[in-house]
Amino acid sequence: MSDRAPEPERIEAVFRNGTVTVIGVIVGFSLTFVTSWASSPSPWQLHDLLGIVPLVIGVIFQLIALAAMLHPNSLERRRYDRAVQQFLVGLVLVTIGIAIAIAVDAITVASRS
Repeated sequence: MSDRAPEPERIEAVFRNGTVTVIGVIVGFSLTFVTSWASSPSPWQLHDLLGIVPLVIGVIFQLIALAAMLHPNSLERRRYDRAVQQFLVGLVLVTIGIAIAIAVDAITVASRS
């Protein structure tokens, strides 16, 4: 009888590397969007928080997922799946933030007409 614990299920490193690439590219786009919004010359209004809050929280989730994927133990299936789930939560939040920002802008422009 063996005293060793069973090895955790693992994924292939090549598969994880592709996931890291995808997450990195999307995090880059998300950060670029936040940066361009923050550097916009138009003054911020209180209603802008409706879009920026989920957007920033989503980017934080994406960055946490990227950091988790870069760790060597992310080859363990359980840790890999958790990082992917965190990334997807971040992606949904970023999408919601962008949709809210567009809707608020459209409402603001329509109310001025």
